[in-house]
Amino acid sequence: MTTSPDLAAASRGLYIGGEWRAASGGGQINVVDPSSEAVLASVPDATLTDATAAIEAAAKAAPGWRNMAPRKRSEILRRCFELMTERAETLATLISLENGKALRDARGEVAYAAEFFRWNAEEAVRITGEFGTAPAGTNRIIVDYQPIGICLMITPWNFPAAMATRKIAPALAAGCTVILKPASETPLTAYALAAIYQEAGVPPGVVNVLTTTSPGPLTAAILADPRVRKLSFTGSTGVGRALLAEASKHVISCAMELGGNAPFIVFDDADLDAALDGAMVAKMRNAGEACTAANRLYVQSGIHDAFVSGLARRMEALQVGPGAEAQTECGPMITRKAVDKIERLVADAIAKGAKVVTGAARPNRTGFFYPPTVLSNASDSAEMAVEEIFGPVAPIYRFEDESEVIARANNTEYGLAAYIFTRDLSRGMRVAGAVEAGMIGLNRGLVSDPAAPFGGVKQSGLGREGGQHHGIAEFMEAKYIATSF
Repeated sequence: MTTSPDLAAASRGLYIGGEWRAASGGGQINVVDPSSEAVLASVPDATLTDATAAIEAAAKAAPGWRNMAPRKRSEILRRCFELMTERAETLATLISLENGKALRDARGEVAYAAEFFRWNAEEAVRITGEFGTAPAGTNRIIVDYQPIGICLMITPWNFPAAMATRKIAPALAAGCTVILKPASETPLTAYALAAIYQEAGVPPGVVNVLTTTSPGPLTAAILADPRVRKLSFTGSTGVGRALLAEASKHVISCAMELGGNAPFIVFDDADLDAALDGAMVAKMRNAGEACTAANRLYVQSGIHDAFVSGLARRMEALQVGPGAEAQTECGPMITRKAVDKIERLVADAIAKGAKVVTGAARPNRTGFFYPPTVLSNASDSAEMAVEEIFGPVAPIYRFEDESEVIARANNTEYGLAAYIFTRDLSRGMRVAGAVEAGMIGLNRGLVSDPAAPFGGVKQSGLGREGGQHHGIAEFMEAKYIATSF
């Protein structure tokens, strides 16, 4: 079986009501390969007319999908998992081409993305209500859980498959219909997945996909329709705030997975090799373009120098190149603007005392590349201490004691993920309880799992995705029925 993605098929049109169609205004969006800066394909640029059509399609499909037997919905979701797994290499190659991420990371993403369909296929038949007696004994309390309604989903470019399936799978399991607006930088994966949903038996209109260069007006128009009852967004905190303000006009339920500023804490007693392994995963997964990426590496003085030299050796050994090439371990950034931001943050850190251990020199080559970089002696006053780097740069901060590092780790408006390395389990659990984050990796550099609730605290978001019941609960409403039988 070929693993070369069909770019023409992945860009055949908007997916509305089970049909592929051109944008009503005829506009197109170019999709650029970050490795070569070449145009891979073009996709339709949706208008407000197309958004209305998507709402109509989702509304038309809603009663049938809502009332379909949970077992039948479950089997369709399971088939989505099977088809994604069968075509994993093709999907991974497509992700590498349009996103630039290393093929090994793209393969991991496809496996992770597919797992949301398998997990939610299993959970779709386990949605139960509650039954009890009122404390006064006057009536029985029945709680039924029902689909919330049409859901608008907005996903980012850094995980074009997983960020979509993490939302779509539980929404479908709950009985909702959806409208997906993927990032315009990486729309091909979303359309390729839509074709898989269609083949798996997802009825027309249950999933609709729109790409646009006017996300603000299009999103506002969709949220203004009273039939749309849920907004699920993954992206920056700034955009999330704007979307929350827009959704508040219509009292729409919101789930927000926003920015991060993850501390990576290494105590003196940590297993050095395990900490370095964890740092390479937490920092360099997807070349650092992840909201859960280690953004601030705090290393206790006793192990500091050994950690710095060990991390530098590992970062220097990474093979940098086009994402779709098998030997690549660190691909390009998503855009030239992203590289400019990284370069600005590194220059600021150096100006404020950071020392370059390796990297920090933008290569003279085609593509949006930035080298794996390690900075020591980083200052808390540097911009990268409060702003997401979103790239392959590891700033290392020295610390002396537990209370100090907890205070510094919590000195941020964000609270998505954090990582702690220590051989002392008691201290590990104590620090995990004190660090303000929705997810903690204790002696692990990876926390994401479809079976675990994903989400943050503070300015990192609202709600949870995934987990035993959290993910589906986001797409359901509790209905209380009082009866005296």
